Amino acid sequence: MYSPTEADAVIIGAGPVGLFQVFELGLLEIKAHVIDSLPVVGGQCIELYPDKPIYDIPAIPVCTGRELTNNLLKQIEPFSPQFHLGQEVTQLEKQADGRILIGTSQNLHFLAKTVFIAAGVGAFQPRLLNLEGIEAFVDKQVFYRVKYPERFIGKRIVICGGGDSALDWVLYFADRAASVTLIHRRDDFKGAPQSIAKMRELCAAGKIQLLIGQITDYKTQEDQLTEITVTDIDGNTKIVSLDDLLIFFGLSPKLGPIAQWGLDIDRKQLMVDTEKFQTSIPGIYAVGDINLYPGKKKLILSGFHEAALAAFAAAAYLNPEKQIQLQYTTTSPKLHKALGVKPATFE
Repeated sequence: MYSPTEADAVIIGAGPVGLFQVFELGLLEIKAHVIDSLPVVGGQCIELYPDKPIYDIPAIPVCTGRELTNNLLKQIEPFSPQFHLGQEVTQLEKQADGRILIGTSQNLHFLAKTVFIAAGVGAFQPRLLNLEGIEAFVDKQVFYRVKYPERFIGKRIVICGGGDSALDWVLYFADRAASVTLIHRRDDFKGAPQSIAKMRELCAAGKIQLLIGQITDYKTQEDQLTEITVTDIDGNTKIVSLDDLLIFFGLSPKLGPIAQWGLDIDRKQLMVDTEKFQTSIPGIYAVGDINLYPGKKKLILSGFHEAALAAFAAAAYLNPEKQIQLQYTTTSPKLHKALGVKPATFE
């Protein structure tokens, strides 16, 4: 019988809004565990546009998704959140005592007093290569994420995709792999301009090969993937021998188990009020792109506002007899102590 970890708060989703939720809860002395289906923190910012500029974060004229994530991680350091990555929440059930039992795909269990769903538009899953039987080679010779780059050094690798992830790994392996072939369905890439320019330089220098088309077939020998067939828009084909195939077709958001948790849902989003950002189940809150209310705008800054109000609502929910006072980080000695900073002095 498992023994669940008891927690005041569990946050589902480690994107920017989930990370800021840690901060707002921390200011109110509420410790949080954070669960995410991705293997790293940052959500869409890291998986979809880590190096693309973001211009609408208040007081930050421009930053990349990676910089925003790193700054948020720095901001929440004083509150020592515990992260549980690479696992999906598969179970969420309200218990008789009011707490919420949470289970994950890695068989972790939590008994939480409050839950904050900051899952963006759902759990992200990689878009798969649509070839019959190719799934037999996943995590053997076909990979949708690179966990151990050293595994591919000296290999003949084929990389599919036209975004930042594909281009980043092309540039990384150009001088490390035996050969690198990049395949994209069209000669138009969505990655950072400097990455695209560098990729084309490597092509011109003969250090990598670029093929415009799609993988339409593959061959095996002794249960090993040995070659693929690439077909262009005119129907011309080319055979490419390989050791490993890396697929970066992007991520597909799926509401997944959230739909089975008994929460009010409209258009694949969780209905909340605009006072507490509480869902239809007391003690469970939803912030960021996963929620829906009149006038909802899917902006990071809106999610930050929602996280602040949800934190105050949770503090009142956890301590109904206690008056929750609004304090300011500029003047509150209590918050200065929590943040580990010295108060500013003015002459």
